[in-house]
Amino acid sequence: MKPTIQASLIGTILIFAIAAQTPALKQGISVHMPAAPHAVQTRAADEENAVVVAITANGRVYVGAQLSEPAALHRLSARTVYLKADLRAQYQAVLTVLDALHGKSVVLLSAPPEPALKRAYIPPYGTKLIVSQ
Repeated sequence: MKPTIQASLIGTILIFAIAAQTPALKQGISVHMPAAPHAVQTRAADEENAVVVAITANGRVYVGAQLSEPAALHRLSARTVYLKADLRAQYQAVLTVLDALHGKSVVLLSAPPEPALKRAYIPPYGTKLIVSQ
């Protein structure tokens, strides 16, 4: 093999190897989450079947990438819901969503603690709570 072809082949193999190790990120809405130093890694929020609810700074609610009304959240069939709220969202918007999720296990997603920011892949971080009925 010629050196340029060999180098190209090795480069291609390395790119595929790196891509295979990096988990695919789910489609969703990006929000600026607050940091929580006590949060723990919550890799389950990145799984394909995870239900992620997002509250944007202007109070809009999304399930995955689909706009939703907070009142419709009680119809979600998932037992665990991952909630990420923009740090500029009004407190009332967050309470309204939590009220709609009553009876479910809710994991509040947050920005990772400072030491986690130095890694290439940063898994989701969160704090689990149960919203009683």
